[in-house]
Amino acid sequence: MQILLDVVYFIGQFYITIVLLRFILQVSRADFYNPISQFIVKATNPLLIPLRRIVPGWQRLDFASLILALLLQFVLESLVNMIPISAFGQYFAPLFGITLLSLLNAVIQLYTWALILVVIISWVAPGSYHPGAQLLMQITEPLLKPIRQIMPATGGLDLSPMILLLILFVIGRALAGAY
Repeated sequence: MQILLDVVYFIGQFYITIVLLRFILQVSRADFYNPISQFIVKATNPLLIPLRRIVPGWQRLDFASLILALLLQFVLESLVNMIPISAFGQYFAPLFGITLLSLLNAVIQLYTWALILVVIISWVAPGSYHPGAQLLMQITEPLLKPIRQIMPATGGLDLSPMILLLILFVIGRALAGAY
């Protein structure tokens, strides 16, 4: 039974990550003609299109994708923790808190891995035109740009990814303490 729950949790987290990526792609104004972006759009459209009729977007924020990620994470946490329907009311608030923390943790992990990959790509294949490399750079640039404005590159060495990784690490540790 535990193996089945682990598989369900893994598949659920994978899809929730794709939904969160859809939100991040829209906020960072990434290229939606990128093949990876097209996959994300096609994978999330079946659940997002009906939800968009109820939840409108505002400027660059697609609230439907955030609410979808929140609902999916809530259902996933309910399944994994095996909350009985009869006791659902008393577990709603703690489960909702766990859901929010899980989503924030997922976003932090997503950005952490994206930054690590961007750094590795900049060492191995600088200026790469691979669709994955381009998408990672488009996603991380909005977070790196303010740091670069405060602390410019010294001697051709850009330390902004390291500073952002440190900030993400601190936020992740603070969230881990809230669990």
